[in-house]
Amino acid sequence: MPALQFELHHSDISTKARAGKITTDHGEIFTPVFMPVGTAGSVKAITQQQLLGEIKAQIILGNTYHLYLRPGTAILESAGGLHKFTGWDKPTLTDSGGYQVFSLAANRKITEEGVLFQNHIDGSRHLFTPENVTDIQRSIGADIMMAFDECPPHDGEYNYVKESMELTHRWLDRCIKRMNETQDKYEYTQHLFPIVQGGIFADLRKQSCEYISSKEAAGNAIGGLSVGETEDVMYAFTAQCCENLPVNKPRYLMGVGTPWNILECIGLGIDMFDCVMPTRNGRNGMIFTTQGVINIKNKKWATDFSVIDEGLQNETSNFYTKAYLRHLFAANEILGLQMASIQNLCFYTWLEREARKHIIAGDFNAWKTSTAEIIKQRL
Repeated sequence: MPALQFELHHSDISTKARAGKITTDHGEIFTPVFMPVGTAGSVKAITQQQLLGEIKAQIILGNTYHLYLRPGTAILESAGGLHKFTGWDKPTLTDSGGYQVFSLAANRKITEEGVLFQNHIDGSRHLFTPENVTDIQRSIGADIMMAFDECPPHDGEYNYVKESMELTHRWLDRCIKRMNETQDKYEYTQHLFPIVQGGIFADLRKQSCEYISSKEAAGNAIGGLSVGETEDVMYAFTAQCCENLPVNKPRYLMGVGTPWNILECIGLGIDMFDCVMPTRNGRNGMIFTTQGVINIKNKKWATDFSVIDEGLQNETSNFYTKAYLRHLFAANEILGLQMASIQNLCFYTWLEREARKHIIAGDFNAWKTSTAEIIKQRL
């Protein structure tokens, strides 16, 4: 199996920020990169044409748990994998379902074998193991597959988090073994990323980084952060993980986060991000712009006929007004949810592209500081 290629183009002098390129069989990904979340094979309210066009997405996510339940692996295999099923011909990444198992705490049981859980749709019971989660992701056909892991709660006690981390490591070994025993299902190469765990305990995080680094995978992910801990704690453990993960492999921080979180973590050495925030918050009226954060439901926007975001150059941001967008929300029009999601995703992908430009230009730290102050203010 050929290795996923990662080229490091530039490293910032005053921070740990990096600009690079990941090459997969479905194309190139320029980093740092934000990956829109398409949980069930769809980035909510967004078409593939919009993702490719004004949003300029380079890679999108699918979720193993949700795609396993619907439409199921038989249909995905019949279609030729998720790429052909959805019409998305650029890179994809699948989460292992470990986080969904974490979020289903009341309806699951963790054992050495795997996780027995109750389907949230119809109540049926299913077992996820490192082996069948690997097989499911083979059937989905993601370019990048995540190892099955347990995500402990942020306030878990030391002994529990240690046992959880060690279980994640044993499950990783089983995922790797299964990968080596099976073939790529479609006509391109799939790659497995291990996941660092260890909660908010420095010694455990170091152990986990060292363990997964020893596997020499194509890339490495950091899990178990942005699950309730403070921002400062998240930054501290992200920095520690980056210091203990290979320089020559992409680093993926899972589930993070706000635009200012992302800027800070780019400065710590992270290359890849995903988060449901731009679409989920957008559908609830929170709009991220180059001038700051807007609650579009507020009455103050009812007569604001300026465009949604003059700082972004795309069809939605520079065409529709804040007043019109607010009207759509007030009238419960579906178009409002779509426009808000497009705006927020355009903003997130723009932010990553700008970060890359400033890393290469050598002024990333100053740009990050000034930009974060602007984009986090409430308008």
